[in-house]
Amino acid sequence: MLDLIIKGGQVVTPWGVGDWEVAVQGEKIVGVAAPGTFTEEAGRVVDASGKIVVPGGIEPHAHIAAPFVAQGQNQSTAPPDQVSRAALFGGTTTLLDFAVQNPGIDVNQAIAERTSVWQGNSYADYSHHLMLSGEIDSNITGQVSEAIQDGFASVKIFTTNVRPPTTPGPGRMVRMGHLHDLMELIQRQNAMLLVHSEDDDMVMNMYRKLGDEERTVWWNMPLVHNNVSEDVSFRRVLNVAGWTGSPVYFVHVSAKEGIQAIGESRAKGMPVYGETLHNYCCFNSENYKEENGMKYHTYPSLKSEEDRLSLWNGIVQGGLSTMATDEYCTSWEVKIAGRTVSDVTGGHNGAETRMGITFSEGVSKRGMSLPRFVDVTSANAAKIMGLYPRKGVIAPGSDADIVLIDPSIKKTLAPEDFHITDYSIWDGFEIEGWPSTTILRGSVVVENGQLNATLGGGQFLRRKVDAEVTNRPVC
Repeated sequence: MLDLIIKGGQVVTPWGVGDWEVAVQGEKIVGVAAPGTFTEEAGRVVDASGKIVVPGGIEPHAHIAAPFVAQGQNQSTAPPDQVSRAALFGGTTTLLDFAVQNPGIDVNQAIAERTSVWQGNSYADYSHHLMLSGEIDSNITGQVSEAIQDGFASVKIFTTNVRPPTTPGPGRMVRMGHLHDLMELIQRQNAMLLVHSEDDDMVMNMYRKLGDEERTVWWNMPLVHNNVSEDVSFRRVLNVAGWTGSPVYFVHVSAKEGIQAIGESRAKGMPVYGETLHNYCCFNSENYKEENGMKYHTYPSLKSEEDRLSLWNGIVQGGLSTMATDEYCTSWEVKIAGRTVSDVTGGHNGAETRMGITFSEGVSKRGMSLPRFVDVTSANAAKIMGLYPRKGVIAPGSDADIVLIDPSIKKTLAPEDFHITDYSIWDGFEIEGWPSTTILRGSVVVENGQLNATLGGGQFLRRKVDAEVTNRPVC
């Protein structure tokens, strides 16, 4: 007896799109076949008529229960229970956040801290990237190597301190010499390197320059985190990657120059991948000038309309590999408190809207193919981060993480459509198509607007990146 059969939908698989049925036993998909193939009794049949059936979404870039300082006070972004709940409503079944190694602690401590935050507190499945900050000594390097072997298959660094020079606390920037050594380690260990890539000298100079010129109002942020900085930094990183053979995954690509640099490297056969954010694709720097327009900000800044359209082209046509969010969920009060380039709070609550916005704007309005939609919201992240084919695909043997998208849903998003915090930059956004049912490892966890998941039901995922992904651009 099968536990679950999904019938009547348009199913998106690696071998095409068809009106197939999907059979589930326990936590796994056990069959994808023509209608009527599965004749045995099933515990439940899900009618997917009129729906598009896709793999559960994978959010590759989220900052959850992350400490920060706003207006001189210690704060924290939304915790796993809140973010994972909202993610399931939005069709995302797996979240990747960060075990942060700050100066003064080691990698093992960072992993232990993340474990304590997440264990028993997530509705969705989850995993952690390692994040390194500042000086990377030999002790840290050795621990990174051990952690990679233990299933933490990706490591993030910054090429800039991001915030103004006056910001208290330890810096984030990893210098090029340490980056070179880390790349050699990443290449040897067959892992994935994530890079927040901006030129620190340019960023810090612009903070100082705008301060001297008394042009510090928040809508000048694109002058700080600018196109030139992205171009220069990407190319420096790629030059070192060429010498070491290291794969590189650029997080939150925000400018056309970043896409171009990635494309040139991929054309040479380098294992380089680019991520953008759905807020970058839907808003531009002019939105900063709205009342409380700092609500749109994350780091790096929004860019021009030309950049926005380039990002959509990269998502729809190719050139970029994933659509992410840089999830960084705060309250409205915290989000709008900062009014200058020096004190605005980055990030937004995007994990719930990522799948729906990408479908509405990409598939419904721009003609993006359904296989490409699956690639940028699920499959590519699974491949790059070492979860494929357990995650990111509707195929026998894979986890039964499945989402039904209803293309007939056409409406204006309103506060009652969101399940986290007290604001959303997507409030008032017109959509065409939205997730309606979410299945996590064979359990129907969201249906008819109701959450049926169990807190603590989410599983931690150890990961290993396939050598093909780290040696050439495969997605």
